[in-house]
Amino acid sequence: MKLLPAFVSDFIYEYLTKAKDWLAATFSGFNLLNWIFRTSGRLCYRLGLRRLGNVLSTTMQETSGVNRFVMVRYLTRELFLYFFIAFLFFFMVFFCNQILLLAENILKKRVPLADVLRLISYSLPMIIAQSAPFATLVGFLMCLGRLVTENEVLILRASGMGYKILVLPVIILGLVISIISFFVNDYLLPLGTIKYNQLRRTILMSNPAIELESNSVKRTNDKTLVIGQVNGTNVSDLIFFDTDSSGEQRIIVADASDVKKSTTAGVLMSIEMNDSTVVFFDSSKKENYDLLQAKNLMLNIFESSFFSGSDRVIPSEMTSYDLKQRIKEMEKDTGVNPKDLNKYRLEYNKKFSVPFGSIFFALLALPLALIFGKHNGQTIGLIIGLFISVAYWAMMILGQIFGSRSGMNGVLLMWIPNTVIFTAAAFFYLMLGRK
Repeated sequence: MKLLPAFVSDFIYEYLTKAKDWLAATFSGFNLLNWIFRTSGRLCYRLGLRRLGNVLSTTMQETSGVNRFVMVRYLTRELFLYFFIAFLFFFMVFFCNQILLLAENILKKRVPLADVLRLISYSLPMIIAQSAPFATLVGFLMCLGRLVTENEVLILRASGMGYKILVLPVIILGLVISIISFFVNDYLLPLGTIKYNQLRRTILMSNPAIELESNSVKRTNDKTLVIGQVNGTNVSDLIFFDTDSSGEQRIIVADASDVKKSTTAGVLMSIEMNDSTVVFFDSSKKENYDLLQAKNLMLNIFESSFFSGSDRVIPSEMTSYDLKQRIKEMEKDTGVNPKDLNKYRLEYNKKFSVPFGSIFFALLALPLALIFGKHNGQTIGLIIGLFISVAYWAMMILGQIFGSRSGMNGVLLMWIPNTVIFTAAAFFYLMLGRK
């Protein structure tokens, strides 16, 4: 009687152990998908749906018996690894170019290190949004180029799998990168821009001389400063170009000036100009002008010259939803300047064109690697990727300049780079198909 329970318990333990191993093997990773599709195929056979049963039964594997989703997982892992390495490369390039140079200039003015670090952190979303598309192109080109050079693509084709096995992971990972990049570009970037401008405003209010650099030209929203040598709060050879409310132009020239912190609300800084000369021009008669000389002159620079009004959010500080609502309001207002409306449309389309450039780059990388990656695929992929990245970046910058300054169609300009990439991808796919 005592042996029976022990025998039963051993039997149950062995059975449960085998059941656990079977469940772990069946429902782990892609094996779960195998089981679902095979079971669905058998069910369709019993219901008389043989064609659908054939499709479902062979969905997870090639006719050669190779599990295609195992290959997709392998290719996706390799693509992500190269993307991550390329992302770190572009991240450091943009970081050094846009952030460290800024930090260096600010540190010269003895700004607290904590504020510098905060400025850098608020700028990170912009760097991430810029790096992702280029990292997709370069990383995918290097990865696929390596697969071609080491004959892994040839082995896949010889085993019965065509180029289609490469398309699926490329599209999936490219789409995932685009979606994540869109979130960063649409939500984190406006948030970081708002925090950045708020902190910069605070720093300038506490030490306005930070904004002045030696031997430089400073353009504000409505004024231009030509700055000589800056030594602390002392500025030599300062030239100030301005336009008053009536549209009359004036030029102020001073041999030496002192920058002082202002206690007046709305005034960013006060510049005490010594031995200054003021020239007033008559816009109706260019040959007429008035000349004024002063031993001491106090010039107030308002916050609105450097920053937008506190009650108005600029396009770069808005999400795509907010931009869309603002564009609808501006379209209903007949008094809106067309250039201002175009700027909002440009920024709205930029929210989509830049992050979703990753999927266009992913589609382009595949045929380029297959065509040009037979020898030294990684090196060739890196060179081609960098060349295309520079060209793409130039088109984006020129599009923003022409759209903001000349009023050209912002929608068209923001999508021209992606259109060019898609057209090139289609062309190379046709070349690949002919081979």
